[in-house]
Amino acid sequence: MRRAIFIFVVTLAAQGALPGGALAAAQSGRVVDRIVARIEGDIILQSQVRELGAFQQLIEGKAESDDQLLSELIEQWMVQTEAAASHFPDPAQTEVDRELTRLTSSFAGPPAYAAKLRELGLSVDEVRQLLSRQIYIERYLDYKFRPSVQVESADLDAYYKKELLPELARTNQIPPPRGDVEEQIREVLVQRGISSLTAKWLDETKSRLKIERELPASKP
Repeated sequence: MRRAIFIFVVTLAAQGALPGGALAAAQSGRVVDRIVARIEGDIILQSQVRELGAFQQLIEGKAESDDQLLSELIEQWMVQTEAAASHFPDPAQTEVDRELTRLTSSFAGPPAYAAKLRELGLSVDEVRQLLSRQIYIERYLDYKFRPSVQVESADLDAYYKKELLPELARTNQIPPPRGDVEEQIREVLVQRGISSLTAKWLDETKSRLKIERELPASKP
């Protein structure tokens, strides 16, 4: 499960459900779509794989392979199924608005953003839905695993000495006192812990589910 994490090295800054109905792509006058996975009676369509790939290109500038995208959609299904069963609340629209504003501001202007959406075959509504889904998943995983992550003073010291200082030296930056960046370091380590616990939980959950894939599984 790829998760947005707090990035903290050089800059010293901490830097909804699967689509209710997958949109079929029209090509040469015929609908092109197919089932690529079945999970406990639910299905994932090829159009959903394409949509996630387009979203990754919009956000990150590149997309994973189809089999990796399918793995991501399966994991999203797992998280959202559990979150929905626990009645975890949807993100506030103001939160989605904030992320959407941050995304659009990364482009040269509204025309450049609109042109990119056309190039990727994404609508404004689809992007908003995908952002909402991403926020929902990340908030639920944080809620589920953050309380279990313990960060000791020794962990903070090890990160500062073994990771931060060497990186700052490599880029010829003056290192700040550890106390000035302790909270940022703590958050980085908490996010690492959440990612590790998430990966373990996903692996354990997959082993209990009936999952049938039509695309090849990701190679280790």
